[in-house]
Amino acid sequence: MQERLKQILEESKRQLQEAASVQDAEDVRVKVLGKKGQLTEILRSMGKLAPEERKELGQAANQVRSEVEKMLDETFENLKSKAREAKFKAEKIDVTEPGKLYKLGTKHPVTITIEEISRVFKSMGFTLTEGPEVETVFNNFDALNAGPNHPARDWTDTFYVNDDVLLRTQTSPVQVRTLMNQKPPIRVFAPGRCFRCDTPDATHSPMFHQVEGLVVDEGITMADLKGVLDSFAKQMFGPEARTKFRPHHFPFTEPSAEMDVSCFKCGGKGCKVCKGSGWIEILGCGMVHPNVLKVGGIDTEKYTGFAFGMGVERIAMLKYGIDDIRLLYENDMRFIEQFK
Repeated sequence: MQERLKQILEESKRQLQEAASVQDAEDVRVKVLGKKGQLTEILRSMGKLAPEERKELGQAANQVRSEVEKMLDETFENLKSKAREAKFKAEKIDVTEPGKLYKLGTKHPVTITIEEISRVFKSMGFTLTEGPEVETVFNNFDALNAGPNHPARDWTDTFYVNDDVLLRTQTSPVQVRTLMNQKPPIRVFAPGRCFRCDTPDATHSPMFHQVEGLVVDEGITMADLKGVLDSFAKQMFGPEARTKFRPHHFPFTEPSAEMDVSCFKCGGKGCKVCKGSGWIEILGCGMVHPNVLKVGGIDTEKYTGFAFGMGVERIAMLKYGIDDIRLLYENDMRFIEQFK
């Protein structure tokens, strides 16, 4: 047994000297000191020996265990140190190398325009509200006084999901939802995406954005409508902006009008942007039709209101001199970065 202990010690010393990794040293530890290790087996067999032999062998075995554990500690420390050095060398950073350039994005011109419009109406006490882009035919047409024979309801003009559900063609359904869920006084605006079966070209897109506005209260007149929209135009396009209203027809307002703003490029003198007229059409508006108010259970003898809607892309294109709406949806960073 004494000879066997000597062999175990010498073999352990040789293997630890040759160990190239922490795992190699761990294998030696398990082989010698593990539950089924060489030294453990010798210690378990001592019960068969005489007391004197057991004492002598026990002392020798403990001496070997102590020396092997000491060698293991030294080897582990040495190998871990070498592993750290190798890792540091591999991960060495050259501080003289130029850093990586992380490009920051910028807001889309449509987003910028919506935020500018929102800022103006919030300053006038309007509350932002939203509605779903997938709407019912009732909210999109019937509740807005557009009967079954209205041309906008044609399958060639509207994206239908089924006979009763569609992609909204305007943000006006938010009016209906507001009237059915909120009692006067009402003063809200609603930006959002809309969809129509338009063939893409320089001025048309099957997807676009609108901002809808609605005010309902006692004593609301056309004068209130004109005052609010004139104030909007001056805050949006500058204090020199002038407005004019032209008679028009919308099924959900009566009377209805389209509002023009004096050209903010030429100041109303006439240029390419306004096609020489000095005016630019911005939005449609009017007094809310009594039939629309009745859908929300509003007493039309007591309350009146006005509504308006504007195309965000149109305003963005006019304000920033964009000549093709398709540029807004090509996701070309060279184009979008111009609006930082």
